[in-house]
Amino acid sequence: MVFTVATGAKRPVAVGGIDIPFGDFIAPGLIISQGMMGPAFANASFSLMVGKIQGTIVDYLQPPLSTLELLTGLVAGAMTRGLLVGVGVWLAMLLYGIHLIPVHFWAVAWFGLLGTMFLALLGVLTSIWADKFDNAAAVSNFIVTPLGLLSGTFYSVDKLAPAFRAVSHANPFFYIISGFRYGFLGTADSPILIGSIVVLAIDVVLAVACYALLRSGWKIKN
Repeated sequence: MVFTVATGAKRPVAVGGIDIPFGDFIAPGLIISQGMMGPAFANASFSLMVGKIQGTIVDYLQPPLSTLELLTGLVAGAMTRGLLVGVGVWLAMLLYGIHLIPVHFWAVAWFGLLGTMFLALLGVLTSIWADKFDNAAAVSNFIVTPLGLLSGTFYSVDKLAPAFRAVSHANPFFYIISGFRYGFLGTADSPILIGSIVVLAIDVVLAVACYALLRSGWKIKN
């Protein structure tokens, strides 16, 4: 409502040679970045960290769970929260009048899962490292938020200068948002296959890192 009413942003945005209404253009990016990925990171980043601060970390370590089961529970819980919030935001936008009916449902589901998993794993990594709330807030304020805002949520990267376009293509959030937008609009400003491979590879690397740190007990058991 702020961007489409208060600012008077009514001009369409050209994506892949197709003019898209401004509201329809920014809505998918807001759903995935602010509605799904943000809550997934918040949920995961506070999980182990709160246990360390309150002295209840033993509740995670004492049950007869393997490292993989613990990691799966932390990530799945964060992803569930992100997906539920995303559905709620999507329904609210439908009521507002934004035309968001999936054209390629597989892309909505695929990039929705990849995006929430990416931030959930990043949140678990942050939770392992963080010793206080300021640490988690620093990651959110100086990494997650800037990557989200500079990812093409509010503009098409095709309109940027070559140097800034290259920076956008180095941002994994860009591929997630572009792929998720493709699921609703049927057009994107990035190659869908390349975006899938990039984000999936990052998710795998983060999952391996989280598993290794949890298994070692770094900053958790000592």
